[in-house]
Amino acid sequence: MDNGHLPFIYIARHGETAWTISGQHTGLKDLPLTSQGERNARALAGSLNGLTFAKVFTSPLQRARNTCALAGFGAVAEVDNDLVEWNYGAYEGLRTEEIHATRPGWDLFRDGCPGGESPQQVCVRAENVIQRIRAVKGNVLVFSSGHFIRVLAARWIGLQPSVHCESFLLSTASLSAVGYGNSLSNPVIRLWNDTHHVCAK
Repeated sequence: MDNGHLPFIYIARHGETAWTISGQHTGLKDLPLTSQGERNARALAGSLNGLTFAKVFTSPLQRARNTCALAGFGAVAEVDNDLVEWNYGAYEGLRTEEIHATRPGWDLFRDGCPGGESPQQVCVRAENVIQRIRAVKGNVLVFSSGHFIRVLAARWIGLQPSVHCESFLLSTASLSAVGYGNSLSNPVIRLWNDTHHVCAK
């Protein structure tokens, strides 16, 4: 992927965990990668091979930090606490259907979580990350989690989180990229949910 004269911001979602398989909401619970998740994290290195980054940032959660390390960037990565996954509060560990059983129509990106974060609070963290990224001269690589990445991408192009964020499909160990169109005043999504490097089970 040619980055031309304007920087690219590559965004990697962490590899598979036990709860991504089961569909449980995994916010601040610090789960490790599965063996498959580790393999796919290593495979990310191939997609990033040959690219240079002025900065690499990772969530403090081990699933993101280990994905970063296995992809070959652990030695240069800076932990950014704003990249942590959504705090699901009382919904931590629950599946969406379990939440809907007691709260029909609930949507994370519109309603947030009791005892956890609201969409507005996650937006603030995303804006903090974007501000830091835009201060960097050159390409940036970020490792984080699925729901936070969707908010980050929405805010990058000026959208508020909404039910439409559910349409931003994001697989584990996927690679996405945001950047700019013709100028720094034209933020765009350049690549989304690339999983061609992911190893078959």
